Amino acid sequence: MIFEGLMAICQPLTVLWIALGVAVGIIFGAIPGLTATMAIVMFLPVTYSMAASEGIAMLMALYIGGISGGLISAILLNIPGTPSSVATCFDGKPMANKGQAGRALGTGVVFSFLGTLIGIAILVVLAPALCAFALKFQAYEYCALALFSLSMVVALTGSDMPKGLISAVLGALLATVGLAPIDSRARFTFGIFQLNNGFALVVLLIGLFAISEVMSFAESVRKKQEYTVEQNVKMKGAGFSFVEFLAQIPNAIVSALIGVGIGILPGIGGGVSCMISYTVSKNTSRHRELYGTGIMDGVVASETANNATIGGAMIPLLSLGIPGDAATAMLLGGLMIHNVAPGPLIYEKNGAVVYAIFFSMLLAAVFMLLFMLWGMRFFVSVLKVPKNYLLPIVMVLCGIGAIGNANQVFDTYAMVGFGLMAYLMIKARIPTVPMILGFILGPTFEENLRRVSQLSSSDPFWNHPIFCVLILATVLVVIFSARANLRDAKREEELKNN
Repeated sequence: MIFEGLMAICQPLTVLWIALGVAVGIIFGAIPGLTATMAIVMFLPVTYSMAASEGIAMLMALYIGGISGGLISAILLNIPGTPSSVATCFDGKPMANKGQAGRALGTGVVFSFLGTLIGIAILVVLAPALCAFALKFQAYEYCALALFSLSMVVALTGSDMPKGLISAVLGALLATVGLAPIDSRARFTFGIFQLNNGFALVVLLIGLFAISEVMSFAESVRKKQEYTVEQNVKMKGAGFSFVEFLAQIPNAIVSALIGVGIGILPGIGGGVSCMISYTVSKNTSRHRELYGTGIMDGVVASETANNATIGGAMIPLLSLGIPGDAATAMLLGGLMIHNVAPGPLIYEKNGAVVYAIFFSMLLAAVFMLLFMLWGMRFFVSVLKVPKNYLLPIVMVLCGIGAIGNANQVFDTYAMVGFGLMAYLMIKARIPTVPMILGFILGPTFEENLRRVSQLSSSDPFWNHPIFCVLILATVLVVIFSARANLRDAKREEELKNN
């Protein structure tokens, strides 16, 4: 079966489809609002007439290219191309502002490749065992996991904890708009039928990062500005040394394991994994105060984790037939179209196709590395374009991405509204990052909390050891993160006094 899968992928036409899928995926990932999910949806009909190995290989290439491409706009424009690249903005854009755009891109590309490889390796070796563990997660465990992830807000707030918590609560409140889980009652829709499905994460991200960036630039458009971008960008290799690469290996391994772990759990996704890995990397670093100022470590943590999530998300998809997010739900549709039924018997019934998927993911990762390393010099040239020319184009692309999310113009109004809100939050020095975490995890926490409240009388929490461990971990994270933030605030105050 392994040899059959390898031979199916080594066909020249299949290799061409994988290369095309990666290239298109990178483009979709780089344009704010056009996600990997959208790329898979658009190209799913193209695969109807293909052989199973060809069609599924192309869809996998679109998935890997789309997740990886998000780092381009995150680093160069401070706008995450995909939700999985949110944390890349924190250090990627500051590195670009310091004239290290090539180094930031090279770091992101290489460690995206490394994260994908680790995810694939774990997928191949540990899929059955990890699926058995994931099946133990029920309402109690998901509630505790969401609470644990939300506790990361304390670490992301910096020295001003109250403002960070306000941002997180605001994000969770925005997530309550629409039909409630379980009973489907309309909440905060005010009779507007477009709000029945709630606000889309892509629309929120575009508003928070893209529109607020345009508003901030418009505020200073009449002021004389000096553009200090280098016109001749010289890059050697991937932009960093082999010694720096080796120094980041422990950070990359921890981030990849976090990415795989989050990817296995349905409904969480790369947006959360990159945030958690960034927070863990920051809290365990000896120079945590440098995070957010433009250091390599932050980009490594984010990009390794979000690409490792790909391998993690494929584990429940192939072994149990459970998609972890929207992209893997589309991949599930692609598998079924080609008469491949995911589940415990997939290795027996479609073993050759499964190994073809593994080899196609590996080849797609290689193509992603080559295409993005080759294109870095062209990506960096985006910085040469004055913002008064670049940002109107970005606005148009963001509008297209917002409309394309659900084919409704209403999302563009929501996008502008979120942008205005983010602009006012920036003026009030309220961080926007905790809002994203609250928005993503709020629905998961609410739905499972309501289920837990119904089960508590017949199934008490002490029957769930994973729940107890996660709650204990949450308490420890809050205590240690709060202590670290207070220590940082005290250090900043001392520096000001001196």
